[in-house]
Amino acid sequence: MVIASSILVSIFLVPSLALMNASDSHLLDGSVGTQTIHVDPLRGVVSIQDNNALSEWNGILDYKNALLAAKLFSKMACVLAKMDLTVFPSLDDISQALGKQASGHYPPTRGLTYTVLPSRVKNLAQYGVPVKDLCRAVPAYFAQQQKEGTALARDPDSCSELQLLSFMGLSICGEIPGL
Repeated sequence: MVIASSILVSIFLVPSLALMNASDSHLLDGSVGTQTIHVDPLRGVVSIQDNNALSEWNGILDYKNALLAAKLFSKMACVLAKMDLTVFPSLDDISQALGKQASGHYPPTRGLTYTVLPSRVKNLAQYGVPVKDLCRAVPAYFAQQQKEGTALARDPDSCSELQLLSFMGLSICGEIPGL
């Protein structure tokens, strides 16, 4: 009877552990603030709250739709962009890093640069409730990833630098129209 109950516990417990949400807060290297990250593997979504005093932002990584949404508090705007899933850390990588408090850095060349496009997003609802809620009450714009090695004629002061854990850096550059 003891063996049968332990098998039942194993059968029901192991799959539920694989689907557990991972969430954690931690200090980022070289920043003034913390980053809270929540991984929801069932929905394929990572939610990020970064309260760094120099570049506060909230974000959503929607792996099922390959969509990045970032609310930039310094610009009071939201930016949506397609995620290159071959470059972004996987949901498993992020969950494991949260579990281990890992701080493995990608080299600086792993950073991605996005340029904000002048067109505003008209209907946020089509990108799902998490994105709609994130971008509520601020204008939203599309951004396009720049190819590695492409020279950009841009004002470096127009860039918002974002850090995702210690995995990678993101630069969102360009003037936000109307601000």
